Amino acid sequence: MKLLRVGESGKEKSAILDNENIMRDASSVVHDLNSNTINQDTLNKFKKTDIKKLPIISNNPRIGPCVSNPEKFIGIGLNYSAHAKETNASPPKEPIVFLKANSSISGPYDNVVLPKGSLKSDWEIELGVVIGKETKNILENNSMEHIFGYCIVNDVSEREYQLERSNGQWDKGKAFDTFGPIGPYITTKDEIKNVQNLNLEMKLNDKVMQKGNTKDMIFSVSKLVSYLSYFMTLKPGDIITTGTPPGVGMGHKPKIFLKTNDEMILKIDELGIQKQKVK
Repeated sequence: MKLLRVGESGKEKSAILDNENIMRDASSVVHDLNSNTINQDTLNKFKKTDIKKLPIISNNPRIGPCVSNPEKFIGIGLNYSAHAKETNASPPKEPIVFLKANSSISGPYDNVVLPKGSLKSDWEIELGVVIGKETKNILENNSMEHIFGYCIVNDVSEREYQLERSNGQWDKGKAFDTFGPIGPYITTKDEIKNVQNLNLEMKLNDKVMQKGNTKDMIFSVSKLVSYLSYFMTLKPGDIITTGTPPGVGMGHKPKIFLKTNDEMILKIDELGIQKQKVK
């Protein structure tokens, strides 16, 4: 299933793409996709529903973030060796963890707004993992039981605040409003044959900047879910964004950073496409 949220900001409702990629109103099945509804019960409701009988959404609505108000938005840093190398960092021996502010979350086609005075804002295409079951101290081989599905995340990062004005804490550079586009939809885990073999690509103004594959992750999805569940209880709707492949702006020579009117296009196999204008 491909589940999404449509409507004006703060007024979104649930929708689903049928097998012909036609968007249908799913609010009669479950009104919204949030910590109370991202679970197996909701999947069971959809399985019992004749999707073709749900109303077609034909008015080209705004697509909102694919999860409403998650309890946690967790980031993983330097999870691709080539990305670590381009930033002059050593590959980590265990996952680097940071938190993105929930207020950074935005829709997949919403504008990314540069912070006042920002000169070093950067892009990061990432695989997002959406938790579907309360998760605490689980073994790695049980991780997949706790995953609801996957989505695209653009982990937009202001490098001056992340690295130069951080005292080792990345959160300031990751937390700005609009710095966490998610979606366009959640692809449920049953549709992904191998989450560790998905191609990622990010374009800036139609030029490919990032290409990678999740097989190159240092720490796999199952490892990350297990690892994080030791430090914090994961809840339904929580999002883990799993690191970015090489090709970020700070890795280029000379460095390239986002500027007003730039356009970013991000895509991951089976997870759709994001597109954002920079304002």
